Amino acid sequence: MSDALPTLNRELALSPEFQARTDLASPVPATLDLPERVVQFGTGALLRGFVEYFLDAANRQGLFDGRVVMVGSTGSGRDEVVNDQDGLYTLTIRGVEGGEVREERRVIASVSRALSAKDEWGEVLACARKPELELVFSNTTEIGIVLDEGDSAEMEPPRSFPGKLTRFLYERARAFDFDPARGVVVIPCELIEDNGGRLRAIVLQLAERWELDDRFRAWVEAAVPFCDTLVDRIVPGTPDADTLAGMHESLGYRDDLLTTSEVYRLFAIEGDDALRARLRFADADPGIVVTPDVGPYRERKVRLLNGSHSITVPAALLCGCETVLEAVEHPLVGPFLRRVMLEEIVPGLEVPGAEAFAHEVLDRFANPFIRHALIDISLQQTMKVRVRIVPSILRYAERNGRAPASLAFGFAAFLLLARGEFQDRRRAAGLPVPADEQGDRLRAYWGTVHGRDAAALEGLVREVCADTALWGTDLTEVPGFVEAVAGCLARMERDGVPAALEAHLDEVSAPAA
Repeated sequence: MSDALPTLNRELALSPEFQARTDLASPVPATLDLPERVVQFGTGALLRGFVEYFLDAANRQGLFDGRVVMVGSTGSGRDEVVNDQDGLYTLTIRGVEGGEVREERRVIASVSRALSAKDEWGEVLACARKPELELVFSNTTEIGIVLDEGDSAEMEPPRSFPGKLTRFLYERARAFDFDPARGVVVIPCELIEDNGGRLRAIVLQLAERWELDDRFRAWVEAAVPFCDTLVDRIVPGTPDADTLAGMHESLGYRDDLLTTSEVYRLFAIEGDDALRARLRFADADPGIVVTPDVGPYRERKVRLLNGSHSITVPAALLCGCETVLEAVEHPLVGPFLRRVMLEEIVPGLEVPGAEAFAHEVLDRFANPFIRHALIDISLQQTMKVRVRIVPSILRYAERNGRAPASLAFGFAAFLLLARGEFQDRRRAAGLPVPADEQGDRLRAYWGTVHGRDAAALEGLVREVCADTALWGTDLTEVPGFVEAVAGCLARMERDGVPAALEAHLDEVSAPAA
């Protein structure tokens, strides 16, 4: 039925009927022709429900007066959809704020167009030469900010995001004869510590490797701030087909970029007053914080919100849950999630308000308006475990002298999921399976296991935990961790994950002898 509806685009959005609607915030006509002041590497939901939301708010208030050119690199074809809709899409914000249910629908008009890095690299470089350009955003997941040894400035485009960015910045520097006044602010939104600093270091390293003009390094150091950031907003992927069709009917038009988000938002950007003056969008929303140190915001969010997501997803999927809400409400997964957060992660956090934030996160997970698919959270799951979970395991062991029991259970479920049968069943059913570039390494370990007895599984766990290339540390040195994970894994193999989880919860809740 929704196929018969008109598609959201500029002509529809500017029609008198659309502009007169009171059930959603229509785009302000003048904002549809603002100059392109931003280039963004990434076209995904998080950026659409986060960065573009803030820039749209700033444009509506006359604070920024600029639009975004999105650059797609994954081959998703999303760039074509963006252009078909003239950069317009609907953001539906739903949740509870201050005890009150809030729902808002807004047509975001802060995107001008999208380019494919693979097919339109020349056009991407042309954006670098725009005098109006001020900002560069990115979100390429945790694995995006890495050095690619095989990258080259001659590639069209370079393979990695840092390679693309280096070539992009070099194009701008040369176009304006290395004028410091033409520098841009780089604001990565990847959820890794020191994201701006790491990206800057790789850009400078590539500049040296590629033997770029010596003036380029000086220009980057003097004129291109790389901001460390923390982004926090739950923005699920595209709704399933039935939900999307229903939303289209409610809206009265088709929107293949329709994005949903929770109400909560926090964009913490590390910088001083001088940087804040360059970020003209920063006053548009109270969720934007320019602060001298994003560290406390980052640790609290990564360890509690993202960490609890990542440690719960494998067990939840293997217990038959499909969404975060289902996991929170599940009679076994819900208590497991709360125990991990409040008893094993919170006590190891030395940041203000950790326990209060944890309870706030639990409320956000229980948002009945957000369908956050667990399978979407499993994207690059292995790297996420390293970044989000391993620090909590180490901190707990440091404080208590023993392995964290529930984090060990979650790690065991993660290893079981990494074996691949769950993903194989999804593929056989024609369902998508998110990428996990380090997952093949774990699956290879499973290929060396002979039998599924306790001894064989403990050997597997010991080998995996000793792989410092995966975890950045030797997890076999955590007292009792290998044994705890192996015991949970053996029970999962013998009894199934739900029964193993029930037994685990009984054990950890039993009073000490």
